[in-house]
Amino acid sequence: MRGFDFPRMQFGVLAAALALVQILQLLQGAQADFSVAGVYLMLVVTLCCLGVQVWWILPFTRLHPVEVQWNDTPDIPNSIAIMTANVLTPNRNAQALLELVSRHDPDIVVTLESDDWWQQRLDSLDADYPYSLKCPLDNLYGMHLYSRLPLSDSHIEYLVESGVPSMHTLVQLRSGQQVRAHFLHPAPPSPTENEESSPRDAELIVVAKSIAKGLAKDDRPVIVSGDLNDVAWSDTTRLFRKISGLLDPRVGRGLYNTFHAGYWFLRWPLDHLFHSADFRVHDLRRLAGFGSDHFALFSRLVYQGNRVEEQNGLDAAPGDEAWANEKVQQHDLSVQDVPKPGSN
Repeated sequence: MRGFDFPRMQFGVLAAALALVQILQLLQGAQADFSVAGVYLMLVVTLCCLGVQVWWILPFTRLHPVEVQWNDTPDIPNSIAIMTANVLTPNRNAQALLELVSRHDPDIVVTLESDDWWQQRLDSLDADYPYSLKCPLDNLYGMHLYSRLPLSDSHIEYLVESGVPSMHTLVQLRSGQQVRAHFLHPAPPSPTENEESSPRDAELIVVAKSIAKGLAKDDRPVIVSGDLNDVAWSDTTRLFRKISGLLDPRVGRGLYNTFHAGYWFLRWPLDHLFHSADFRVHDLRRLAGFGSDHFALFSRLVYQGNRVEEQNGLDAAPGDEAWANEKVQQHDLSVQDVPKPGSN
C-alpha cells in the first residue's frame, strides 16, 4: 500500500485527463452511455481525487512559498557543495560520473551502490578529494564519500540491517565552522528485499530523533543527504522533517525527480538533501544522466551563522512523537545507536 505514495504526480495527471473527458461529455450532453447526472457525479469524484494528489504535490512546485531562502552571492568560506549520486552497481559508465564531478566541482561527492569496481574508478578523485570514507559492497548498498573539506570523527554504521551502511562525520568548512553530516541509503520496501517499509522508516526516524537531540544541545549545523528510497511528500519523510526540524530546499522550487532516469513518465524524488535552518541555498539542481537509473543531485548551501528568519519547516502534530517512537521501537533502536560526530 505504501507504494501508492510514489506515483502521486502520475495519478494527478490521469485524474486531470479523466476530468477533461468528463467535462467534454457534459458539453456534449452526455449522449453516450451515461446520464448527465451520472457524469456530474463521476466528475466530482475525479476532482476530489485530483485535489488530494495536488495537496501532496503542491509544496514541491513554484506555487508554494519556499521553505529555504535563496542566497544570491555565495560566501565561499561558509559554503558547501554536495553531489549525491546513486551509481547503480551494474552501471559501468564511471567516466560520465567523473565528468559531472569535474564540471560541477562539488566539495563533497557521495556515491551509493558503489562496489569495488566503482571504488577503483572513483579513487582517481583522491588527489583533489583527500578526505574520504569508503565502504565498497556488492549488495547494492556500498557507499563512498570523497571530500576536499576536512572530515573528522567519522563513522560507518549499520543502524538497522547488516549490510546496509550509513556514514556520519564532521565536515569543516573553509571558515573553520564544523557541520555534522549524515549520509543515508536505507533499504527500500520491495518483494525481493523487505516486505515491509519498517526498516527504512526506523532508520530515518532514529536519525531524525538523534538530530533533534543534538540540535537541542549545541549549535552545530546539520546536513542529511542520500537516496532515502522514499518520496519527498510521503508520511515517513514528512515525519522525518517534523522530528528532526530540518528543512527541505525543494519546497517551493520543484520536484527534482531523480528516479527513474530511464523513464520520463515514471519519475519521483528519491534522492534528498535536508539541512538545519542556519543555511540558505545558493544552487540546487538535478544533473545530467550518467548511465544509472538515478540522476545525481547537486546542492550548494551557505552557512549563515545563526538561524535564518522566516525559515521554518513542518510542525509536529499531536501523536507524531508517539508514532516516531513506535517506528524506532519496532527495531529496538535508540538515539544512542546513531553516531553524533563532535559530541565527545
